Amino acid sequence: MTTSTCRWGILGAAFIARKNWQAIRDAGNAVLVAVASRDVARAQMFIDECQASAPHAVVPEAMGSYEALLARADIDAVYIPLPTGLRKQWVIRAAQAGKHVLVEKPVGCNAAEVEEIIAACEQHRVQFMDGVMFMHGRRLQRMREVLNTEVGSVRHVATQFSFMGDAEFQRTNIRVHGALEPLGCLGDLGWYCLRFTLWAMNYAQPVQVTGRIHAEAKQTPDAPPVPLEFSGTLAYANGASASFFCSFTTVNAQWAVVSGDKGLLQLSDFVLPFSGGQTQFSLTRSDFVIDGCRFDMHAGRKTESLDEPSSNAPGSQEAGLFQTFSKLVLSGQIDPHWPQITLLTQRVLDACLLSARQGAVPVVLN
Repeated sequence: MTTSTCRWGILGAAFIARKNWQAIRDAGNAVLVAVASRDVARAQMFIDECQASAPHAVVPEAMGSYEALLARADIDAVYIPLPTGLRKQWVIRAAQAGKHVLVEKPVGCNAAEVEEIIAACEQHRVQFMDGVMFMHGRRLQRMREVLNTEVGSVRHVATQFSFMGDAEFQRTNIRVHGALEPLGCLGDLGWYCLRFTLWAMNYAQPVQVTGRIHAEAKQTPDAPPVPLEFSGTLAYANGASASFFCSFTTVNAQWAVVSGDKGLLQLSDFVLPFSGGQTQFSLTRSDFVIDGCRFDMHAGRKTESLDEPSSNAPGSQEAGLFQTFSKLVLSGQIDPHWPQITLLTQRVLDACLLSARQGAVPVVLN
């Protein structure tokens, strides 16, 4: 490719796509050409509303079919925010059309679907990546340096990602739709917990996992239930462990703690950085001091701040996601790291769900 700009299309006018509408604009090496929906009027309404909030220099074109967008020669890559139950079909069709694919998570209903997706992308020589935004922030890069040098050998990773969905959410929101989003909170929120854990563990695969569904719901009597609250544990060959909790029925939380033999890395907003012009994390090395009858625990906490916007701006992790992907497309090189970690995340997620469905029986990963 000889241009310096990656040309994008969006396949579906989902709510999350509004955020990435602006991220494409802010990437610096990307331009949004078109947005497709099953209804051209819906695509146009999406464009009009987004353009009023975060205008692009050239207004993207509204299209009334996914097929028509994929047939365009002036689109290099597509972002697919369609429901999980529909993703495999459209990722494969995009790959067959020669389009590079950035897709929302969870990528598939199970690992077998993800394997088909990756195989299709490899066959047609297109880049594949899932849309975990925090992977592309400068904070994560800095935390890797701190983990390697100051936290020491990781012994435990703990995460929680949750928000409070009301009764109406459970009745009508697509994330509780058994056919379109069969993984419920585990797919929507737990994916981030598992990805952060795998990142902290340098993508080592756990040897055993357990999962437990604490609450579930279904929107119609004949629909399969989906998890509303889920917890899980991961065990590693070196004795390290991890735990996570995700929920549609718990107050907003998105914290992560990585415990090592030298220090403790903590952050309160690992998925969506708190609003502002900086991102933060802390390193704790507490010291317990005994002096006669006096017992003191000294906090030993150091907070590090980075000049990095939380969202909706150039330099944010959202813009970084599209900048990274566009750079790969423009280079003409395929990076296998991204599909590999997607498949690993899905396999661990599948094993956690299998354990939960079998009554929290431990599941061994090969």
